[in-house]
Amino acid sequence: MSIRAIRGATQVSANTPEAIATGVKELIQAILDANSLTPSDVVSVFFTSTPDLTASFPAAACREIGFASVPLIGSVEVDVPGALAMVIRAMLHVESSKSHEEISHIYLHGAVALRRDIAQ
Repeated sequence: MSIRAIRGATQVSANTPEAIATGVKELIQAILDANSLTPSDVVSVFFTSTPDLTASFPAAACREIGFASVPLIGSVEVDVPGALAMVIRAMLHVESSKSHEEISHIYLHGAVALRRDIAQ
């Protein structure tokens, strides 16, 4: 087993607790599913949100889907002019037997435009 980092992002529809929670849960579950992982394989999760997302913390939604004992932290993304709005990014550090090349990075909705080179 090695420690691997898995990236992902999603664009949410609104700055509401519900939209943020739905987006986080969908993104994290998609990352777990694509990489054959469970929350117990996750060492930590780092979230960033664009400055326009202030209604709730992404980590709070993650705790609701089995991450209560996983260290979670969030930050505000750099406010670059013209950057894609309403985006939540995640970096999961996981224990996995997969190689770097076998890891699936997940980009959902409008966030696919952020990393067309590695988006599924």
